[in-house]
Amino acid sequence: MKTAILGAGAFGTALACSLGDVQLWCRDAGQAEAMRSLRENARKLPGVPLPENIEITSELAQIDAEILLIAIPMQRTRGFLEEHRDWLKDRTLVACSKGVDLELMIGPVGVIGAVLPETDAALLTGPSFAQDIARGLPTALTLACAEPELGRVLQERLSTQALRLYRNEDVIGAELGGALKNVIAIAAGVAIGASLGESARAALMARGYAEMQRLALSLGAQPETLAGLSGLGDLILTCGSEKSRNFRYGLALGRGESFDGATTVEGAATARAVARLAQSREIDMPITRMVAALIEGYLILPEALSALLARPLTDE
Repeated sequence: MKTAILGAGAFGTALACSLGDVQLWCRDAGQAEAMRSLRENARKLPGVPLPENIEITSELAQIDAEILLIAIPMQRTRGFLEEHRDWLKDRTLVACSKGVDLELMIGPVGVIGAVLPETDAALLTGPSFAQDIARGLPTALTLACAEPELGRVLQERLSTQALRLYRNEDVIGAELGGALKNVIAIAAGVAIGASLGESARAALMARGYAEMQRLALSLGAQPETLAGLSGLGDLILTCGSEKSRNFRYGLALGRGESFDGATTVEGAATARAVARLAQSREIDMPITRMVAALIEGYLILPEALSALLARPLTDE
């Protein structure tokens, strides 16, 4: 089965480099031409050569693959699916974004199901940086698919010597693990940016993981999924490295600095969506609320920290 990747950001480009023999769609015709000429995605993944067996195009009509990896930012995914519904409906879609749709309050596979209910869908998620995947460094990801046989087919097609995929049928758990860890990564970045120390970061990670579990389990996720690659594994990676855009965004918040508005920070939108979702379900998520309030400007950092520290003492 032929494979194409829709979205030539850092992660989509990295997947193309890892898989090889794929089509890579870029919505910007000028960027696509530059990538074909330079054999490099200088804008999103500089310094990484693009193998010759990657076909780069800005025309969806040129894509003839049966498996499509949707590497489009979460908040743009629904619009893309709706715009190209007829073209997409007979293909297998693998979502590669992490987050929660601000309007529908569901993850990427849920969005695919809402727009294209008859289309086979899966999720590729887990602890990974685009640079590592593109350079062939060992990486393990979760391939979440509710249909076991389709999951096996996709696992076989998308695994490489350096990119190892583990199957999981708990799509909701994998979606939420990948989305919620970005919110906690922002909080971890805030802690380091505000010079609160490594102990504070560790506490936020541990208590943040408890928040992730509370919401995910209430929505039907399995605890084993949150303890795996798409939950705890991704949380550890994203909270501990400045390669993470969400962590860097938190650093800027903690330091009171501006952040590049052109950089996609999925955790920012996710924090706002999840804070509302948790409130509607009466689930206590104080770290998520703090991050959402900071992003929306309802609180400044000293007020947010005071609110967290003033919470009643309780059992772990």
